[in-house]
Amino acid sequence: MSWGIELWDQFDNLEKHTQWGIDILEKYIKFVKERTEIELSYAKQLRNLAKKYQPKKNSKEEEEYRYTACKAFLSTLNEMNDYAGQHEVISENMTSHITVELARYVQELKQERKSYFHDGRKAQQHIEICWKQLESSKRRFERDCKEADRAQQYFEKMDADINVTKADVEKARQQAQVRHQMAEDSRADYSSILQKFNHEQHEYYHTHIPNIFQKIQEMEERRILRIGESMKTYAEVDRQVIPIIGKCLDEIVKAAESIDQKNDSQLVIEAYKSGFEPPGDIEFEDYTQPIKRTVSDNSLSNSRGEGKPELKFGGKSKGKLWPFIKKNKTQSFCFHKELMKRTIGKPTYAFEARDYVLSLKLGAAPEDFSNLPPEQRRKKLQQKVDELNKEIQKEMDQRDAITKMKDVYLKNPQMGDPASLDHKLTEVSQNIEKLRLEAQKFEAWLAEVEGRLPARGDQARRQSGMYEAQNPTTVNNCAQDRESPDGSYTEEQSQESEVKVLATDFDDEFDDEEPLPAIGTCKALYTFEGQNEGTISVVEGETLYVIEEDKGDGWTRIRRNEEEGYVPTSYVEVYLDKNAKDS
Repeated sequence: MSWGIELWDQFDNLEKHTQWGIDILEKYIKFVKERTEIELSYAKQLRNLAKKYQPKKNSKEEEEYRYTACKAFLSTLNEMNDYAGQHEVISENMTSHITVELARYVQELKQERKSYFHDGRKAQQHIEICWKQLESSKRRFERDCKEADRAQQYFEKMDADINVTKADVEKARQQAQVRHQMAEDSRADYSSILQKFNHEQHEYYHTHIPNIFQKIQEMEERRILRIGESMKTYAEVDRQVIPIIGKCLDEIVKAAESIDQKNDSQLVIEAYKSGFEPPGDIEFEDYTQPIKRTVSDNSLSNSRGEGKPELKFGGKSKGKLWPFIKKNKTQSFCFHKELMKRTIGKPTYAFEARDYVLSLKLGAAPEDFSNLPPEQRRKKLQQKVDELNKEIQKEMDQRDAITKMKDVYLKNPQMGDPASLDHKLTEVSQNIEKLRLEAQKFEAWLAEVEGRLPARGDQARRQSGMYEAQNPTTVNNCAQDRESPDGSYTEEQSQESEVKVLATDFDDEFDDEEPLPAIGTCKALYTFEGQNEGTISVVEGETLYVIEEDKGDGWTRIRRNEEEGYVPTSYVEVYLDKNAKDS
């Protein structure tokens, strides 16, 4: 089966067919190239997806990844990165092994095909030239034969005419002989050219064209074989990454199997355990007796009696609210009012008390974490102690390194001046001492929480203890509200040192007292959302009454109808008027 024999007369069709074969190869190259672009795009999207769900550093999300389910999800995200990497490998291998190689092969194929068809056209042109020469010699031979025949007829005519001179007859005879000689020469030339043409034609159809077509056939078969090999490579590139992709999927399954629901449940306990004990039973209060009733130690309400009831802060379960009962905003703010009331006439403590009230309104956390429940406070303090110990160890390592360097300088003065390290050594020693004092402070608080030292009051008691010393018989009924798991106020005392304090019903005192008079008006310049306790929301353009001006802390106390609260001074424009009256 040879194109040179079977297709000897299909030169043009073979030329079209081989061009079509190159077009098919280029189409396949384009297909593979688009596949590599898809793989790269898919890998990029996978990486972006994994990055999108990665936990942000130093954020609450990072703390959530303590749980095994979150760790498994994080492992899945990491495996997705590796999975995306394998698709990038597919793209790279297809580009290098298929696209680049085939593009180079196409260029070589085009040059080879051009060469073969150039040779074919050259052979065609040669045989066409030979054919034209043959036709030309044939026409010349035919013309000479006709001329010789006419010259012979003219000679015979002149020879038969008796009126023609002998000279004219001789001239006609010579002319006829010349024409006959020319016809013979043309005949010989025609015969020679004919033989040559037949030889060239035989070579053309039986040697040149078959050889050229055979080479074209081999070229085309190599192209077909090459595209088949490229298709195998296309599949192998995918097959090579299947084991690694399988490992990625196996790791995802392994991560899923590592999820421990019991461990996660225990982590929830550690994260949210308050350390409070549930409240005890509520005692029965007999209203049938006409005697003065005392408030039960475990009562959740602020019952008011005619006398002054006795309030105990003995056990942890006494005087505490049930964790799921929300505090009344007025009740929780009554301690603030009492603290401010106690500062009247005491300028030494007024500024400190006002700062404390504002810090509570703004949610500021105390240094010893006393705003947290006991268990959470213990964890925070332990974490702080560990951090300080690490800092101390780091500074000590640095001090040891400087000391060693100083010894080297002492032994080898040419390496450096030992005195140049004294300042740095002193600075590091001072840092160590500061960190140790800081660590001792937090360790003391930690020991207090863990029961190794006598319990101390919370931040509110520490700051207001001096006032209680001056007014030992006055205690706000809101003390019961302070012992709640949300950490607003906490007071813990040992069972052995149970203190009984006479409680004055400050709710009556503040509910019945006359409201503060307005000292002016204000206009809201901006909208303020009063989300913290003790603040009030205002709308831009709203006019309200001012009942207490800014004391230098950046807050102004205002009233709207029966509602009072603080707003940032920068949010309102104040118009003070001593004659202003409250509506």
